Amino acid sequence: MQRFIIPSKSTEMRRIQLCVLVIFCISGFTVSAQDQKLITGNFAGYRFPQLVREIEKQTPYHIFYDSLDTDSLEINLNANELSLNQVFDAVFRGTDVHYALSSGNQVFVSKRYSIQTTLPKNFFDPGKSDTDSSVQTAFFADDAIAPKSNLKISADNKLYDIGTKNGKTASGRPTVAGYVRDIKTGEAIMGASISVDTLSINKATDQFGYYTITLPRGRHIIRISSVGMKDARRQVMVYSDGKLNIELEEFVASLKAVIVSADKTSNTRSVQMGVTKLNIQSIKQVPVVFGEADVLKVLLTLPGVTSVGEGSNGFNVRGGAADQNLILYNDATVYNPSHMFGFFSAFDPDLVKSVELYKSAIPEKYGGRLSSVLDVDVKDGNNKKWSGTAGISPLTSKFSIEGPLQKDKTSVIAGFRTTYSDWLLNQIPSSSYSNSTASFYDASLHISHIINSKNTLYLMGYISNDKFNLDGDTTYAYSNKNANIKWKHNFSNTSYAVFTAGIDHYQYSVSSTKVPVNAYKLNFDINQIYFRADFNYSPNNKHNISYGLNSVYYQLHPGTISPDGPKSLVQLNSVQKEQALETALYLGDQWSISQNFSINAGLRYTVYNYLGPSSVYQYVPGQPRESFTIIDTVNYPKGKIIKTYALPEVRFSARYSLTNSTSIKFSFNTMAQYIHVISNTTNISPTDIWKLSDPNIKPQQGQQISLGLYKNFRQNSIETSVEVYYKQMQDYLDYKSGASLLLNHHIETDVFETKGQAYGIEFLLKKNTGKINGWISYTYSRTFLKQDDPLAGQLVNNGDKYPASFDKPNMVNFIGNYRFSHRYSLSLNVIYSTGRPITLPLAVVHAGGASALYYSDRNQYRIPDYFRTDISVNMEGNHRANKKTHNFWSAGVYNVTGRQNAYSVYFVQENGKVKGYQLSIFGAPIPFITYTIKF
Repeated sequence: MQRFIIPSKSTEMRRIQLCVLVIFCISGFTVSAQDQKLITGNFAGYRFPQLVREIEKQTPYHIFYDSLDTDSLEINLNANELSLNQVFDAVFRGTDVHYALSSGNQVFVSKRYSIQTTLPKNFFDPGKSDTDSSVQTAFFADDAIAPKSNLKISADNKLYDIGTKNGKTASGRPTVAGYVRDIKTGEAIMGASISVDTLSINKATDQFGYYTITLPRGRHIIRISSVGMKDARRQVMVYSDGKLNIELEEFVASLKAVIVSADKTSNTRSVQMGVTKLNIQSIKQVPVVFGEADVLKVLLTLPGVTSVGEGSNGFNVRGGAADQNLILYNDATVYNPSHMFGFFSAFDPDLVKSVELYKSAIPEKYGGRLSSVLDVDVKDGNNKKWSGTAGISPLTSKFSIEGPLQKDKTSVIAGFRTTYSDWLLNQIPSSSYSNSTASFYDASLHISHIINSKNTLYLMGYISNDKFNLDGDTTYAYSNKNANIKWKHNFSNTSYAVFTAGIDHYQYSVSSTKVPVNAYKLNFDINQIYFRADFNYSPNNKHNISYGLNSVYYQLHPGTISPDGPKSLVQLNSVQKEQALETALYLGDQWSISQNFSINAGLRYTVYNYLGPSSVYQYVPGQPRESFTIIDTVNYPKGKIIKTYALPEVRFSARYSLTNSTSIKFSFNTMAQYIHVISNTTNISPTDIWKLSDPNIKPQQGQQISLGLYKNFRQNSIETSVEVYYKQMQDYLDYKSGASLLLNHHIETDVFETKGQAYGIEFLLKKNTGKINGWISYTYSRTFLKQDDPLAGQLVNNGDKYPASFDKPNMVNFIGNYRFSHRYSLSLNVIYSTGRPITLPLAVVHAGGASALYYSDRNQYRIPDYFRTDISVNMEGNHRANKKTHNFWSAGVYNVTGRQNAYSVYFVQENGKVKGYQLSIFGAPIPFITYTIKF
């Protein structure tokens, strides 16, 4: 930022520089005082850049300032037809900040010294005695501070030429495009707000930090803002198409000040609804078990998101099953997102850049799941300098490092995390766990390489592995392995494409060798190869068109059991492998019809082919599918298309702004899912059966309609929203009573298709900034299923609807953070939810000398309600910039009240009586402490 204070090297040089300043100050035309407009507005809690923006909108003044001189100002002003002098006198009162007005409506703000905009009398004849020495001293006061400094012009006040003066554009209106990055790390900033004064243009950067805007030729002011970064502006002179890359500085807010940023209006301004975006700072503030920051556990505190119980894998969104969520880690599909019985997320938080959860208004480029999309984006890595993070907690250790392989061109980030949890299992007061072990590790690598201004290459690799053995008997192991390569190519300022190719692998195994003659090994795996071509075209500021092609080749091995050891008598048994090809084309347009009204409309068309080799069972027509109604087996050769499903998917959303801080939104989605989890447990477990749609099992389909009202308060520092939704599902698979799912060669005989409905209402109150911040949410939701399969045989609940096993009507979440200072903070969680449904044995029936249990209707009863309170204290090292390392401590208690929340309720028949037992995962307070160091 230009300070307009002249450094002196000699008297002659001073005068030359001063002449330049004088010419600049008087170059504008004069506006008489009576023509100048007065200023009105409530500016309480504003930062100085926001105040400047409002003043420049209401008056002809153009204000020059240095952000370093004004970033600590706390503004508390309610102006009613005040002049600029009155406003600035009130703002700067009691500070060492000064301002000066020139005759050309230019205002110069400086610290410590006031700038003179007119020359003192006899200035060019210093020999005369009537020269005002005090004024002359003010001109050259900076000499005493920095006699050897150079005059610097900040990026905010520099004028950037875009394009060439004689350049031509195809559309007649030039397009400005570029990247927004962190000035310290070079990391792309996703979701940064780009606006243009006087043109009512508001755009946001994409996942690569890329933006494009169309502007008339001439001079403009572009303003840039992003959460956690200082607001910036760029003055541009646009001649033709051109590039403008922008770097933002990190902002450390005053605890008392309220941060107001254009980013904070994204919940009311964006067309998308049912979308939650979390940054890593928010994730790390939430206390979780064992003190390890956890992406999935934080998601469970959001409205509409729940799980079946403590320590469970996966999550449920708006009445959907856990397998109906598409989980992407840098565009790679992760089938099991948890470690160690679900206690930890599979994602290292030190490598995560952002997390987005789509509950409704799912973009058309995503497909293959019914309920939601969780998109976890990994950092690109610091391309300025090398840095790293190391941490230790009672159960885990982790290490990550990032830096430039070639400065400003190639960066890498890598991380590794592991556990040493056996000691905890040994502390459990039960002899059955004395020989137990549990371990996991995960590792991630991400490389970014800027080939040139039009091409960027990304490489990603990820692996996670879990292994646990309880009581020295059965060993469970499962792992994810993912790798992809991504190429981003800019065709022009208005068009680019991203090409992605990769492989995903998920496998699990169960083995037991305790009894040699019964020793076995059970294996299962999913493999998929995928290719995506995603195109984006922004012809102008009103349209943003996306289109592309996605293709996934699946190959599943549903299960193989084999003998483990020479003494084993176990017979080899293998279920035939499955393969399919899913291909989709999509097209969508985000259309800003007016400043207040926008729509997003898209269509996705999917073609699914179930492929050979395979043997398909044929059943008696019109009869229930049972093993005894099989009449034939048809064998298909390799590559043969056995069954094709072609389904369109509609995506539509709209936003209408009632005021600057209030909007209503509507969305309608249709989705299709071709891969299923078949399980008779409520939780995703390593032994779940994944099954592809085939001639006997149809793909799942769903439709969701949503309506929401969004309102912000106190200069957008407080967000409120209420959303209602209704969802229908068809062909969701449930299991028959007494079903045998493992190694079942005709699984369709033990499952049936259902139709379901889910509905609910979600409330959210969120405070983003200040000493006290956090959110509170309440969700009321119901999910019911009804058997809808004429070939299923015996009816469940006599054909009446019944609650799904993940139906939890009431959920309340409170997440609060209180920051005592920049170093010390306190975090508190309070979680409540209704217990999930269960089926209970009601009586013991004795007949013919045998006894059998008589059960209630399916999911007629519920386990006890869930309640938990967590607290943590966080301490950061001092924030001195020249420190080589920065330390972070976190200590707290998980489940402060020691409530024994029921994970499950099970029943055992003892001496002719049925006895019920409750299993609790964490039935006592669990203290934790973690230490992290950054270097």
